[in-house]
Amino acid sequence: MTRVVALIDGEHYPPVVRFALAGLGHEYDVVAAAFIGGTEKVDLQAGMATYGVPVVTAATAAEALALAIDRYDPCAVIDLSDDPVLSPADRFELATVALSRGVEYRGADFVFSPPRSRMSTKTPTLALIGTGKRVGKTAVSAYVARRLKAAGRDVVVLAMGRGGPSEPELIEGEHVQLTTSDLLELARQGKHASSDNYEDAVMSRVTTVGCRRCGGGLAGETFFSNVPDGARLADSLGKELIMLEGSGAAIPPVACDATILVVGAGRGIEYVRDYFGPYRLGLADLVVIASAEEPVASVAEVDAIRDEIARRAPGVPCVVTTFRPVPLEPIAGKRVFFATTAPEGVVPKLSDFLQTEFDCEVVAASAHLSNRELLRRDMQAAGGSFDVLVTELKAAAIDVVAAAGEEAGVPTVLCDNLPIALDGSDLGVLVESVAATAIDRGLSRKA
Repeated sequence: MTRVVALIDGEHYPPVVRFALAGLGHEYDVVAAAFIGGTEKVDLQAGMATYGVPVVTAATAAEALALAIDRYDPCAVIDLSDDPVLSPADRFELATVALSRGVEYRGADFVFSPPRSRMSTKTPTLALIGTGKRVGKTAVSAYVARRLKAAGRDVVVLAMGRGGPSEPELIEGEHVQLTTSDLLELARQGKHASSDNYEDAVMSRVTTVGCRRCGGGLAGETFFSNVPDGARLADSLGKELIMLEGSGAAIPPVACDATILVVGAGRGIEYVRDYFGPYRLGLADLVVIASAEEPVASVAEVDAIRDEIARRAPGVPCVVTTFRPVPLEPIAGKRVFFATTAPEGVVPKLSDFLQTEFDCEVVAASAHLSNRELLRRDMQAAGGSFDVLVTELKAAAIDVVAAAGEEAGVPTVLCDNLPIALDGSDLGVLVESVAATAIDRGLSRKA
């Protein structure tokens, strides 16, 4: 029978709990119980023998569960507790304890399953995952790939996305330079020409393998993907490191040797404190807080996020960053229409940066790159005032912005989003360090 640990509390009358444990015993091997609080109906001084199984106690519910799992090695945890001892937030915290140890967490009407057995590669792997969509994960991934390439590392990026190809797609970015015209042709073929693998190849000039996925669970699992096929392709290339790029909050279904977690500052502290934010933090070897500037997030909000990360992941390096646009071609002296997925309140800062650093004039800008209808409206309103389009390679960059530029005879220049540390950290050094950790662990695993 399946070995399980039960969660019990003192708000249930002990004979009732023993009755429930006996009922579980018909289907499971109940090896222990973790006592997680409550005093109303139990006399703690009388001891725990009344429950009929070994009972683990600790200062907190999470500590009691962790001790029980580590001591008794169950396959699942079955929650026989209830409100008020456990709130919904408390249950997510306990589920994080279980899932991080590879143990299923079951309640009366829910099941949280740990990540399925992930395929392993011979090549060391570095995962880049996020707390959600639009947190800057692909921009950070592109930066990491460029930095590692400049440091002499031979890497391949394995990207999965909601618009990825039906079969894993190999792009030898160091040999093939994709232009806007190339991407327009891909769009005409029905491909999502702004998918993450194209952005990685264009911005980093490294080899990429593009994959697709559909569906995402609370702990990062995907319903369907062709990522395992893509991982086998990437693994066959003889590279020094595979970079596994997540999609939204979804985690690639490939075992990783080290992990960089990108946290969107604008999402608030909830995305690291609540639900399965702590689970993702537990995976991280480096945390990047992205878009950490006003009006996206106040200094106090960023500090709160950083403090929560330090509390839940002590010793894990954390760097506070924001993004700035860097065109891939000269735009000096040009009148620019700028398209971005950044929040509207940040657009003036980005436009000022373009004008100051690249000697252009931003005559109009749109924060609606991910909303085709509003983007077209913004471009039509600015029609005739610009002589170059500058856009991030995301969302509608190709099928709307570049397509409209081609029709009007106006060139489209793609721009990178460069992460810039705001707290004095050296992001590049941290990236090289975590990559070295991934390679060392991967080689040790292979040995």
